[in-house]
Amino acid sequence: MSEKAMVLFSGGVDSTTCLGLAIEKYGVQNVIPLSVQYGQKHEKEVEAARRILEYYGIEGMELDLTPIFAYSDCSLLSHSEKEIPEASYAEQLRENEGVPVSTYVPFRNGLFLACAASIALSRECSCIYYGAHRDDAAGSAYPDCSESVFKSMNRAVYEGSGQQIRIEATFIKMNKAQIVAEGLRLKVPYEFTWSCYEGKEKPYGVCGTCIDRSEAFKVNGVEDPAYRGES
Repeated sequence: MSEKAMVLFSGGVDSTTCLGLAIEKYGVQNVIPLSVQYGQKHEKEVEAARRILEYYGIEGMELDLTPIFAYSDCSLLSHSEKEIPEASYAEQLRENEGVPVSTYVPFRNGLFLACAASIALSRECSCIYYGAHRDDAAGSAYPDCSESVFKSMNRAVYEGSGQQIRIEATFIKMNKAQIVAEGLRLKVPYEFTWSCYEGKEKPYGVCGTCIDRSEAFKVNGVEDPAYRGES
């Protein structure tokens, strides 16, 4: 029987690159993308994920965990009245004195990985691809993206699944520019991806993730397809 992989897949740059890597290694027929809705303001990423799956000709799964975050006032969530900060993560961390940024959803990635592990075990997958990277973990902007959390979750998933599943965090020591470089090699359809945290029709360009994304493409000497054709 062929080995199968699950990919935590949001439709953004990092997870789409993970998807491309998994497809390259396991073949499109052995990859199961899992997209999670959690009450985010930027529901366009869900649309982006579906479009990318259509591009690859692959069937994904969707999970709705919105009720779990009902008590959080995180600015990324649709029920919160807080504004998405219009600043880089470095600027936000300086203002917050090292406290996680306001778009940090409480232990979101830990929850996603635990849910993915349960589903992956039932779907007979041997690994879960997860797109956390060094930039998101820097300064504890998103502490659940850190290498230490990855190692702890990987051990918990491996032992808790009877040593049947591991977490693949290929980008955990990489920055976003390096991820984009890998995606360009894989010819990932970045033109279909969505990163902006604002729930608008087009990327706003001033939230932390938009700034990081733009810089990553700039470092690679290519135009960000999110803004292609705009003056």
